[in-house]
Amino acid sequence: MITQSPFVSVIIPVFNDAKRLKICLEALENQFYPKNLYEVIVVDNASDTKENIAKVVAQFSQAFYAYESLPGSYAARNKGISLAKGVVIAFTDADCIPVQDWIEKGVKHLLQTPGCGLVAGKIEIFFKAREQATPVELYESITAFPQKQLLEKRRFGATANLFTFRSVLDKVGFFDTQLKSNGDVHWGQRVFAHSYKQVYADDACVYHPARHSWRQLYKRTIRMAGGAYDLQNRKENSFIQRNLRFLINLSTDLVPPLIFVINAFFDSRLQGFEKKIQVCIVMFFVRYISAWEKLRLKAGATSARE
Repeated sequence: MITQSPFVSVIIPVFNDAKRLKICLEALENQFYPKNLYEVIVVDNASDTKENIAKVVAQFSQAFYAYESLPGSYAARNKGISLAKGVVIAFTDADCIPVQDWIEKGVKHLLQTPGCGLVAGKIEIFFKAREQATPVELYESITAFPQKQLLEKRRFGATANLFTFRSVLDKVGFFDTQLKSNGDVHWGQRVFAHSYKQVYADDACVYHPARHSWRQLYKRTIRMAGGAYDLQNRKENSFIQRNLRFLINLSTDLVPPLIFVINAFFDSRLQGFEKKIQVCIVMFFVRYISAWEKLRLKAGATSARE
């Protein structure tokens, strides 16, 4: 059992996001956790040269630069894990802003839970301008990163805010680099299958910007649909099982989700009839784009990268 503060390696994959990465690294530079007990490993996932990720990383004493040419954030995270010195491994994203006691709280929950396999922290969504939120931002505010529900219902936590022990990674394995999305689902469920405990931490918080444009949401939707499609194909072994599961998932996307609509109209976060209607329209957009992408992949097309 660890009786003192462990060394922590924070891993951040980044692809063409130097501006927001700098804000993230500023937040990590100012953590309450002792400076000599953590490192930040930024893994550049083949960003454009004009981004100059290495130059951004060099501005921060806690941060180190690494490079991974294999496309995909999970390949980048695995690269970071291979370089990490920490007993504890923490994950966040380049567009996230951790609170000052983020590392401290995440480590606390790991240490105080016997047999803990992962800690999924709170992900708080914020808008560009709260008084002028777009329909897409409103949709994200009630659907994006519900960490507690993901952990309780699906047994995983999003890697935008995740803590684990290196020993757990050594036991259950690293992320599946073949998955461009849903790799956190796959890994988290493997942790659960190994009988490790999983903890939600409301006080280990990071802030995450809501996607604000239809284009951003479209790109995320096709990436998530591709990840879900790939992951489902791995779970089902037989031809009949794969195709039956595909039809079930497709019908879920195509059938209007009345429960979502009802919940949207009673959600106190959405003020006014117009905003509720807007969110429902966005939801239909997401569902039908997801269904179309899965059909496209079924026909033999390749997955897109965000």
